[in-house]
Amino acid sequence: MSDDGRCPWGVGDPLMAAYHDDEWGRPVRSESGLYERMCLEAFQSGLSWRTILNKRPGFRKAFADFDVRAVADFGDDDFDRLMADAGIVRNRAKILAAINNARATLELDGELPDIIWSHAPARGAGRATIADVPGSSPESVALSKALKKRGFVFVGPTTAYAMMQACGLVNDHLASCPAWKECERAYNEA
Repeated sequence: MSDDGRCPWGVGDPLMAAYHDDEWGRPVRSESGLYERMCLEAFQSGLSWRTILNKRPGFRKAFADFDVRAVADFGDDDFDRLMADAGIVRNRAKILAAINNARATLELDGELPDIIWSHAPARGAGRATIADVPGSSPESVALSKALKKRGFVFVGPTTAYAMMQACGLVNDHLASCPAWKECERAYNEA
């Protein structure tokens, strides 16, 4: 824990600190915002979050600012372009998942925020230590199953939980972290 009580992962590195302070844990309710976080969390699997944040501008450019309709229309030429793009993580399965999940989102007809947010757990007190933060939860297991049932891929319980953290469904900032109160306030105002 830092001297000011901040989550240790949000201290020291300016890129990580900005993400911690300004974004992580704040409610995201738009379809495109949720789709972006779902994609980024899937791409992060097996890599550091810093790698994904460094490549985020490249991801946004490559995936049409995560416009679901645009990505759903991607074809073979787009796939080849993405596989050659050093500005993103060039993983075949993850790229195909992003395209598939855009198509699955369109099949929902605007219901992605409803499905995701229906799995938000009851709010609780902040975590005392980083060791108290789980890798998944019963709600993320249920969300993973609900998404897979609707044709989504690369959305296992751990990825679903990370998305829930990123999108403010859960607030896993430490209780001592100033961002914990900010995220709770943003959740209550959303």
